[in-house]
Amino acid sequence: MLLDDHALHASSVVANCAMNRERRLAGVNSYAKALGFDPADGLTGAWLDLCCGSGRALVQAAERLDGSVTLVGVDLVDAFVSRPPGVTFVAAPIESWTPDRTFDLVTCVHGLHYVGDKLGVISRIVRWLTPRGRFAADLDLSSVRLEDGSPAGRPLTAILRAAGVGYDARRRRVSCIGPKELIFPYGYLGADDSAGANYTGQPAVHSYYRK
Repeated sequence: MLLDDHALHASSVVANCAMNRERRLAGVNSYAKALGFDPADGLTGAWLDLCCGSGRALVQAAERLDGSVTLVGVDLVDAFVSRPPGVTFVAAPIESWTPDRTFDLVTCVHGLHYVGDKLGVISRIVRWLTPRGRFAADLDLSSVRLEDGSPAGRPLTAILRAAGVGYDARRRRVSCIGPKELIFPYGYLGADDSAGANYTGQPAVHSYYRK
């Protein structure tokens, strides 16, 4: 049975997810390693980190940048390590949360694995960028399924690229520069939290859509 957002948020797979609980800004288990770049390097303006976990990376960025940027972290669970000046943390589901500004950097490190309507969230995120803002997130396209259970596959990649949103199949990373108008020809049906482990080795969520 597919789960709606309310049931999914209560799922042990989502609520107990520890993917970003201790992830740091740089080093071995870090944002820099996961994304392929250090988010704080040369950062100006504002950084939004979705599914930020404990928010440790944002706190470290605040210490390095000394209040020169706006830092916002959003996570379903209020387990933030601290709330230093210059960092705003919000406990809310990213499926429904909406910012009141645009951002120069938006990241979602291993967070979309636990989201139900992955495509709907991505289509919202890419509208929150400044003209030169950067978006980068981990996305396993094999977890985006059609009603019959088959992966959405290459047509989905083509839709992303046609809208100016890149997908790196080897790194399983979706990214773009600047705001995009991204419309998917799919209707969200619900999520399956019993899909098992994905490429990270951790249990993840499959999202189902009707064409």
